[in-house]
Amino acid sequence: MRIYATVVYLFLYIPIGLIVLFSFNAGRHASELRGLSIQWYGKALSNPFAGDAFFTSLEIAFIVAILSSLMGTTAALALQRVKGPLRIILDGLIYISIMIPGIVIGIATLVALVTVFDFFNPLLATLWPEGYTPPKLHMGYASVIAAHTLFTMSLVIIIVRARIAGMDRALIEASMDLYASPWRTFYQVTLPQIYPAILAGFLLSFTFSFDDFIISFFVAGANTTLPVYIFASIRRGITPEVNAIGTMVLVGSLSLLIIAQFFMRGDRRRARVS
Repeated sequence: MRIYATVVYLFLYIPIGLIVLFSFNAGRHASELRGLSIQWYGKALSNPFAGDAFFTSLEIAFIVAILSSLMGTTAALALQRVKGPLRIILDGLIYISIMIPGIVIGIATLVALVTVFDFFNPLLATLWPEGYTPPKLHMGYASVIAAHTLFTMSLVIIIVRARIAGMDRALIEASMDLYASPWRTFYQVTLPQIYPAILAGFLLSFTFSFDDFIISFFVAGANTTLPVYIFASIRRGITPEVNAIGTMVLVGSLSLLIIAQFFMRGDRRRARVS
């Protein structure tokens, strides 16, 4: 069993290790190591196209993380009041939304947005005053943000609901017995107990949105996110610069995931203590 586990881990992590190793290649070939150098990191950081794609992904991921955290936390709190068969149905829908492949979400979002745009664009052109150019809905930042938020919101719901389920209900009941308003109970009792889960959901949403390629590829339009830029660069040929960009994205994503796991583990310890 240990041998099997070792083989699985090697199969998973050797390719990642090779990407990191060849990102320090002194030569121009991505698969032929000719000494060690950090020159490709300098070229990647000075590449204006990669920089624009990076900041586009960063902006989208930050907005998605905020929206997912707010909407996911609100939905998790609302679902706690739902009981019976409806609760089972809603739980199933949440887990199904996570299990759906990204390519299905990308195609479904693309078709839905194209249908909406085809309906509203002629309507706006008809209602807009003559002599003025009406706004035209199209694929771009908003479509990527909407698609990523729909996907990552389910993650936040699951994380926050797990923390809510482990909360000490006696504190909430004590607050209500002291005639505290529902809003005051939420801010002073509920929120301090669930904020680590909200923060973990924020970091996971940010990471998934920043790293996503499939959904962004379908709905980004003329905008280029960093994963889409890396894919386009690979189609022109793999270079050590692509390896360097991939390594930097890997380090950043792992850092955020480790921080999220830290908050989630601390949250579980507090839940056990309480």
